[in-house]
Amino acid sequence: MARFKFLWIAVLLCTGLSSFSQTTDSAFVRENYTKIERSIPMRDGVKLFTSIYIPKDQTKKYPFLINRTPYTVAPYGENNFKTTLGPSPFLLREGFIFVYQDVRGRWMSEGEFVDIRPHVDNKKSKKDIDESSDTYDTIDWLVKNIPNNNAKAGIYGISYPGFYSTTSLPGAHPALKAVSPQAPVTDWFVGDDFHHNGAFFLADAFNFLSSFGVPRPKPITPDKGPKPFNFPITDNYRFYLSIGALKNANLKYFGDSIKFWNDMMAHGTNDDFWKARLILPHLTNVKPAVLVVGGFFDAEDAYGTFKTYQAIEKQNPGTNNKLVMGPWFHGGWVRSTGASFGDIDFGQPNSTIYQKDLEMPFFMHYLKDGPDPKLAEANIFLTGSNEWKGFETWPPKNTENKTLYFQPNGKLSFAKAAVPASFDEYESDPNNPVPYQDGVQAKRTREYMIDDQRFAARRPDVKVYQTETLTEDITLTGPLTADLFVTTTGTDADYVVKLIDVYPEDAKAMEPNPKGIIMGGYQMLVRGEIMRGKFRNSMEKPEPIEPGRVTQVKYELPDVGHTFKKGHKIMIQVQNSWFPLADRNPQQFLDIYKANDSDFRKATHRIYHDQTHASSLTVTVLK
Repeated sequence: MARFKFLWIAVLLCTGLSSFSQTTDSAFVRENYTKIERSIPMRDGVKLFTSIYIPKDQTKKYPFLINRTPYTVAPYGENNFKTTLGPSPFLLREGFIFVYQDVRGRWMSEGEFVDIRPHVDNKKSKKDIDESSDTYDTIDWLVKNIPNNNAKAGIYGISYPGFYSTTSLPGAHPALKAVSPQAPVTDWFVGDDFHHNGAFFLADAFNFLSSFGVPRPKPITPDKGPKPFNFPITDNYRFYLSIGALKNANLKYFGDSIKFWNDMMAHGTNDDFWKARLILPHLTNVKPAVLVVGGFFDAEDAYGTFKTYQAIEKQNPGTNNKLVMGPWFHGGWVRSTGASFGDIDFGQPNSTIYQKDLEMPFFMHYLKDGPDPKLAEANIFLTGSNEWKGFETWPPKNTENKTLYFQPNGKLSFAKAAVPASFDEYESDPNNPVPYQDGVQAKRTREYMIDDQRFAARRPDVKVYQTETLTEDITLTGPLTADLFVTTTGTDADYVVKLIDVYPEDAKAMEPNPKGIIMGGYQMLVRGEIMRGKFRNSMEKPEPIEPGRVTQVKYELPDVGHTFKKGHKIMIQVQNSWFPLADRNPQQFLDIYKANDSDFRKATHRIYHDQTHASSLTVTVLK
């Protein structure tokens, strides 16, 4: 295992950063770039609105850095400038032609918008379009029509623009040399945004689609676009409870106007609708270099980051494909310093480190013939120990799988319980679901991914298992596998498993500490994930749970990179609701999207932890 090596001194010398202008980004953009707006024709005749920022110094040739987005390229008008350009301020001053495009059917672009538009592998006519072909046609037009370009292009984007970055890879234009999908939307049924293992992520879907999902009959600018939804109850827990059954959302608020909401309500399994939207199988014969970026505490698309990297790696063994995972929330590598998140201090400005030492050298090398940064295969920030490490593979090779077994009396250890029969029993009430976070929030927060879990541990419908105090550091690098043995009096149930780092009693809070956070005994969420029980064997063909029969529920949680320090404890919490992050399960086997308010019933659950039925969490321990 090679240690992550900072490249900032080398980058400084090689790229001239020491001569950076001291002007603000906004002033720099106006002084050094000319903005033009063009409607670029696609192969089927549809024109996509594109803002292009061209360096005024035309004595050199420049590569393109492209961002395709459904979120608007505003401000509109050739005299109205963005306040900064590109993925970071460091690339702004290095000389690129920055391109922003409204994707098909959004804002000022023509055509019909389709959410995570399906990819067309075998295009037989000009009518066979997808996001890959739109990207190809855009690059082709740019190379042929924008003067003083060097015939090289890069693409980057976070979240939905991350999806458009990924879709540029199949059948990529020859000029496309470097692509960085960042927290890319990847699978909206299994692991990203709107579903996790079949459980509907209610708060995210409702909040996002209540404005984004409003139809656009013709090209419009944001000032004439849909307005944010006016929540009648500001406490999101009480608001979503007030909706009742999911079908009431249309009756009370949407009025059948949100197409993608209706699509989700009509496709409650991982059917062909969702499979057609999965880009991963099409990531073959990838020629551009790829830098996949994400955050371990990304509430939206941590799953997509790992799966995109893994798919490219598996299906393209010769492609230069790198992974970066840091201690960030969704887009935190550009939306924060990365020095801390929530109540947790990481000790250094990790976003700046990433932008300088990883992202900028990547694009400079492939687009401007800069020095090869020789990035590690996997560039990983380990929380807990708060250090960057470079690995030759992800997950690392020098690991071993170990299993944390639940024990009687709330214990947790790497050995099975030496008892013939043992379980915890409790009642779950869908009309009093376990909240995803302590306190009252107007909207789903991003901090819940790392927040203190002591509020949940106090509830009788949350089961807690904890190790003794650790006598040495334990570092986990890779996926987690929950393996539960359970019974229920119902015929369906959700299962939430949370991996938690319990701080020692003498732990100190960050300074300043205006909230008066007590870090002694703090229960930091490292990873949590949900499984809808009826999908335990198949996402395509749900099955009821037989009441009273011991049933195995086994599923994978997204990867982690975390060190549990000596003096800390490892905790696992198990619960059956996570509201309103995930919708409520009626605890009956039925189509939840068509359920009635009367269908939601209490159920009694058991979690087994004995020699025959040993509930556990398998972890990947770094040697």
